[in-house]
Amino acid sequence: MALSKISNGGVATSGLPTGTVLQVVNAKITSAQGTGSTNQAWVATSLTATITPTSATSDILIIGNLPMFNANNTLHANASVFRGTVASGTNLGHSTYGFSGGYANAATVKNNIVINYLDDPSTASAVTYTVAIYNSLATGGTAAWLAVNSETSTLTLMEIRG
Repeated sequence: MALSKISNGGVATSGLPTGTVLQVVNAKITSAQGTGSTNQAWVATSLTATITPTSATSDILIIGNLPMFNANNTLHANASVFRGTVASGTNLGHSTYGFSGGYANAATVKNNIVINYLDDPSTASAVTYTVAIYNSLATGGTAAWLAVNSETSTLTLMEIRG
């Protein structure tokens, strides 16, 4: 049996089966990101990652690990991912609740939000994904925090061959 090897040019992605992971991009933050005095609106964090799909038929698997903290009672603190920016992009989660969140009824609450979402951006151009946070208070100060106490928040993007 003859052995074959991959040349310096690599393997053509067109020869790989559907579902193959073609590339992985990872981003992380360890500094606290808060909603500030913004209430009932999505606030962008610095947790972003950009990936350039090799084909417009590829999907992007988004994996997020987001430790969150509610710094006030009687509020929902939620997290979502936007394709693009918060101002002009597409919220991939629920318009208010994102992918998940935590509710503080009578005290502050810490929770961990895990995101697993398969996106179809339908492009071979660079795509940026932005993590955003939201607090449900009608009035008040800073209420929702990401990466509080120097905890690591991560955003991983995997291109999946379509």
